[in-house]
Amino acid sequence: MYALLFADTGLGPAQISSLFVLWSATAFVFEVPSGVLADLVARRTLLTCAPLVTGAGYALWTFAPSYPAFAAGFVLWGAGSALRSGTVQALAYEELERAGAADTYARVIGRVRALDTTAVLVATALAVPVLAWGGYTAVGVASVGVCVLGALVARALPEGRPARADPDEDEPGFRVVLRDGLRQVRAVPGVGAALAVLSALTFVAALDEYLPLLAASMVPTLAAVPALLFVVAAGDAAGAWCAGRGTRWFVPLLGAAALFLAAGAASGHPAGMVLVGAAFGVFQWSLAAADARLQDRIEPGARATVTSLAGFGEEVVAVLAFAGYALGSRWAGPGALFAFAALPYAALALLLAMARRRGSRG
Repeated sequence: MYALLFADTGLGPAQISSLFVLWSATAFVFEVPSGVLADLVARRTLLTCAPLVTGAGYALWTFAPSYPAFAAGFVLWGAGSALRSGTVQALAYEELERAGAADTYARVIGRVRALDTTAVLVATALAVPVLAWGGYTAVGVASVGVCVLGALVARALPEGRPARADPDEDEPGFRVVLRDGLRQVRAVPGVGAALAVLSALTFVAALDEYLPLLAASMVPTLAAVPALLFVVAAGDAAGAWCAGRGTRWFVPLLGAAALFLAAGAASGHPAGMVLVGAAFGVFQWSLAAADARLQDRIEPGARATVTSLAGFGEEVVAVLAFAGYALGSRWAGPGALFAFAALPYAALALLLAMARRRGSRG
């Protein structure tokens, strides 16, 4: 929706692309520092500030539409996203652990993801009549209002961990927490492997921006594209809602999802999007399971830092996915490219199966 605002303001494709690059760069810069900060100060405070920072960016776009305002808005959006990344997971896991319910983390975080997907679907549907009624200003005001509401909700979250504002010599500082997080990735059994698996699983999720192209290649008219995208979104939400269940089938289901994605994307038929939706659902389910596995292995003191390192890895994978799609599009269409994107998941499932077999022998 905002891409239309950029274009209507007079920005060309190169300028719009530069905004997306700036957005990604901001995420890279702020991801890990924000995670360290979440291990030093009250996480609820950061989660309260995050939507307000993002909302300030939306306000700039709404009331001062221009390239500099758009650029500043993307920086604010990236900073707000970074403040949430790692912070949400750390707060959720430690509060559940404090309540003696850490084993429910995958289910809880999965339902959070499912509600997030559903909210995006609802917001997208509502944006059409709101845009027709009040134009970009109405959409922008609504976006800012939702951000304010998100800040109020975040303020109401429980947090039993005391804040470490103004750390002194008796409390860890920024560099101490960062070193502890890096040490855990290197030395704590299972942390590095879990972080790598979690990062790798985000590969195809980064390609969801190209799903409209895949859907358009399967239907004769663009009017049918939203229906196919809804199928994938429904599968995504269903997979997130099922998180925490059947995790013993992680490896075979991951392999099956790779087959679903390859077969559905390569079919060239609208019905193939059902298989694609099923694959996305399994990938979403597996992300929650991998996240829970990582959280179970992190030692106290640098939880948000380590989780943000996973977020940094996800950003790296996303950039590789974008670059791979752009390069591959010179020789192949969306169907072939999405089918090819199934290969890393098939390889990951095979590697995990081999590691599990070695472990059982040992």
